[in-house]
Amino acid sequence: MDVFTAISGRRSCRKFHPEAVSDAEIEKILEAGNWAPSPANQQPWEFIVITNTGIKERIFSESEVCKKKLFERSGWKWLEKFPLDFVKDAPVIIVVAGDPKKSGADMFLDEGAGRGYLEGCSAAVQNMMLAAHALGLGSLWFSLYEAGVVRQILSMDAGKEPVALLCIGKPVSTGATKRKDFREKTTYLR
Repeated sequence: MDVFTAISGRRSCRKFHPEAVSDAEIEKILEAGNWAPSPANQQPWEFIVITNTGIKERIFSESEVCKKKLFERSGWKWLEKFPLDFVKDAPVIIVVAGDPKKSGADMFLDEGAGRGYLEGCSAAVQNMMLAAHALGLGSLWFSLYEAGVVRQILSMDAGKEPVALLCIGKPVSTGATKRKDFREKTTYLR
């Protein structure tokens, strides 16, 4: 699949078939994430692959609590009705965990802790989502959770940050989304 076709054709998936994703497909997705660029080649990511139903249920429950809290604070009506079943229904969740100590040179700047680890992990997430799409799988970058609670559910090291939870599986359907023309969001300084 051509990279431009993959970029424009990939969509977030919130409805998955229950069939398992093969270990070979998971490894291809993980390898794609591992090839992402990162500041000073720190490669600040680690991956946690979840297929365990009980763990997915716990993450789902945490996400429901988080959703309620966000609805109460934001007042966004759509959020109250936003279904999160895909979290427990996705055959695989891959957690991209970041290490803030591997942020690159920006962690020594005056403005505080570096963001490089987040940017590197985000690049890994994008690579993984494109790889899943190229394999005919659907994916969703899920972020509706409290990091501390997910860290506890997964028994993660306190120094690591769950940057993203990628829900992956064979898609039942994906939504069509529109994009504004990039020209509306671009400034040239020549």
